[in-house]
Amino acid sequence: MINIIEKFLNYLTVEKGLSANTLEAYRRDIQKFNNFLQESGQNITSFNKSDLVSFVNHLRNSGNQTTTLARNIATLRGLCKFMLTEGIIKEDPIETLSTPKGWKRIPKIIGTDEIFSLLKKPEGNNLSLRDRAILEMIYSSGLRASEVINIKMCDINFEAGFITITGKGSKERVVPVNEIALTTVKKYIEESRLQLLKRKSCQFLFLAKGGKPMTRQRLWQLIKKYSNELSIKISPHTLRHCFASHLLDGGADLRALQKMLGHTDISTTQIYTKVTPERLRKIHKKHHPRS
Repeated sequence: MINIIEKFLNYLTVEKGLSANTLEAYRRDIQKFNNFLQESGQNITSFNKSDLVSFVNHLRNSGNQTTTLARNIATLRGLCKFMLTEGIIKEDPIETLSTPKGWKRIPKIIGTDEIFSLLKKPEGNNLSLRDRAILEMIYSSGLRASEVINIKMCDINFEAGFITITGKGSKERVVPVNEIALTTVKKYIEESRLQLLKRKSCQFLFLAKGGKPMTRQRLWQLIKKYSNELSIKISPHTLRHCFASHLLDGGADLRALQKMLGHTDISTTQIYTKVTPERLRKIHKKHHPRS
């Protein structure tokens, strides 16, 4: 049974080029389903739609959010398609199973005043300058957590104002960086990074103590540290949401935003058109004849 799971994960690695983090998420979801099947005397090659519905209900009753249910269904949909292609199963048990409604939840964002307040908070030492550079970079360019910690020194073009990002599926994209973020990053490199390196060498831009690359866990910790006084709890992805929403509020083109965010499907980007009433108010005021 496990061999089928490993074959599927190998397929995702070779054919789809998924990142290690995404593959680990697939592995967890499939293993969770496999454990559920085993408890009911089933296995990964003989389940039916009824088993899938029972599994989804089990996840829901366990307190999982709709987004988690949708992700698990998407994972199992890919597994079923793979097993069908490989001739392991003859019919697709998940073909007619719908994704839970509401899975495209509107992201939580904070306003520009709170963002600017957050960006000013890191101050006082080498790590604070690094932290400010990280916050500025995420908000300037809408980067994912995994993307910002994997930026290399050679990825930034200070003269042109762009950064090359390796995103999901190892796909590269070029994203603009604003002047404030570039200035802060330059200052970090000149004043703090060399001290953090301690005469070592490292290709990554953002470093932890001892000259080691930043980790996702440390990135989450520093954002939590600086966001305690904000109106909502935020994560690295909240800053990405704010980047997208604030650009749209300012009149940015949806297709351009799709490229900057690295979304394969524009429907993923379109969720940001629903984020704030402020955007609707501006459109109404601009185009309504009585406004």
